[in-house]
Amino acid sequence: MSGPTLQVMKEAVSRSLYSYWNNLRRDRIAPKRFEIEPSAIATYLPDTFILERFDHATLRFRLAGTRISEAFGIEFRGLNLLDLFDAADVQILQRQIALITSQGAVGVFRVAADSVAGLSAEFEIVLLPLTHTREVVDRFLGSVAVVDRPSWLGTVALRRRKLIGHDIFWPDGRPRGLIDDRERQTPFLPMVREARIVRSDRRQFRVYEGGRSGDER
Repeated sequence: MSGPTLQVMKEAVSRSLYSYWNNLRRDRIAPKRFEIEPSAIATYLPDTFILERFDHATLRFRLAGTRISEAFGIEFRGLNLLDLFDAADVQILQRQIALITSQGAVGVFRVAADSVAGLSAEFEIVLLPLTHTREVVDRFLGSVAVVDRPSWLGTVALRRRKLIGHDIFWPDGRPRGLIDDRERQTPFLPMVREARIVRSDRRQFRVYEGGRSGDER
């Protein structure tokens, strides 16, 4: 396991899920959603989830493990991740998720959650990019690990959630787009069209069929 992973991820569930994901990924920016085998992660499946990204403001839980829902006292399936945090935290999450989506980064987040009675627990959340039917990162595999599990966890609902720390690292040591320029141009923008290069008077244009050309001096 790489140095950044050891420094950033503290919990065994986080490290195990990352190792599984990274082995599936091989030399790609992310593995495909259908490659995830529940039986291969059975031990920590109750701590994992799948998110679907519809746009920058909507990341919906498609699946959420039983231990996650029990710990927080709410049903996560169908919820928008960003609806669980206040506006300041949402801005941070959107910036970090944009890096995960476009550069193949891994996100590690520390969250404090409180009950109305003042009971508090801390969680480590990991987000790992996935592709689905297109060559676009629009799914995320993740886990939620309790830090120093309190004895009362699961007996009360944790209604208030606060982001208290966040880290990003790249499994290949740097943003994926800087390693292979071919990947910078393609799969992880919302729309990519075929283009041809036209040169004239020392200027270069990328021409898209059915659209306007872009000046690339």
